[in-house]
Formats: sequence, C-alpha cells, structure tokens
Amino acid sequence: MFTGIITDLGSVKEIAKDGDTRFTFNSSYDMDEVAIGASIACCGCCLTVVEKGAGWFTVQASGETLSKTTLGSWVAGSPVNFERALALGDELGGHIVSGHVDGVGEVLDITPDGESHRVRFQVPEELKKYIASKGSVAIDGVSLTVNEVEGAVFGVNIIPHTFEVTTFGSLKPGSKVNLEIDMLARYVARLMNPDD
Repeated sequence: MFTGIITDLGSVKEIAKDGDTRFTFNSSYDMDEVAIGASIACCGCCLTVVEKGAGWFTVQASGETLSKTTLGSWVAGSPVNFERALALGDELGGHIVSGHVDGVGEVLDITPDGESHRVRFQVPEELKKYIASKGSVAIDGVSLTVNEVEGAVFGVNIIPHTFEVTTFGSLKPGSKVNLEIDMLARYVARLMNPDD
C-alpha cells in the first residue's frame, strides 16, 4: 500500500527485454534501506525490487503490466515518480493507494493558475464513473484532489512544489499518465451495481 506522496523523482537508466521487461532506475534512495523483494510504486505502478546497488534498483514488469500502463512507452532517461511502500506508523499524507493501475489517461491541457498549474485529463470511458469532484485520484502515483468533472474529462490543480518534484513538470498535452481510481469509489460502485 502507498499514500500517493512521491518521495523521489528518478529516471529510467536502462531497459532489458528477455522474456519479461527489466527496468533499471536511477534513484536517490539509500538502497541499503531497501530490501530485495520490496515494493516500490513507479509512476503509480507497484513493482518489486529484484536487484539493487548504490543509486539504482531494478524491477521486472510482465507483458500485462506493459499493456495496461505507460511503462511500455518508457525509454532511457524517462522521468519516474517513486514511492516506497507504507510501513506501520508512517504518516498517511495523501490517500490509500494500492499501486494497481486502472487505466491510462491523457493530458488535454496545462494552464498556469497563479503560481500553480491546472491540468485537465481525458480518462477511459469505463473509468469516468469513478471520478468525482473533490474526490481522490492517483495520477502517475501522485495523490490529487479532483477539482471538476465533465463526462470523461477532469481537472486538478498542481501546486509549484508538486510540479517541481514529480513528473508533472515534464507533462505536456498528449502525454499519457497512469490512473488509479479511489479504492472507496471502486467498492461503492460494485455494491451499487453487483451485476456489472
């Protein structure tokens, strides 16, 4: 489990394809504190550390993961948001995030708003019913509050700090992002429509 509070902005160091795809990332994490087998959310996708060294770690991603997330479009140098898994006693600063990506969204536009930025996203049709004004959503692993919703389009406000310390600073119209809907919304929808 995660909270959607990004603790490191790293990048793809190299990609190896031998059956599954192995991503090696540059990271500022102290890798002495990260165990082999640990879970790290990489742009919102929960992945398992399989190798590590000073300033880097490697994960393995299946074809299913690549087909349902933005990971398949990554190249060496792509920026990546990282969050280590929650430990008992950690501050819950964002919202409960599972690291299971529900779909891929697209940036429609980015507009300056004072010192912040307003960003609008298009979501897949099947996810729009889970997005609610003032509800929570994780975008590339970042916990955010939804400002407004219109059909399959929703907007968020990104403060300067978040814009600088996450991948949001590199987004532009047309960029694809990983989306995780709020866990509570998923279960409420299932209870309301048990036959879906």
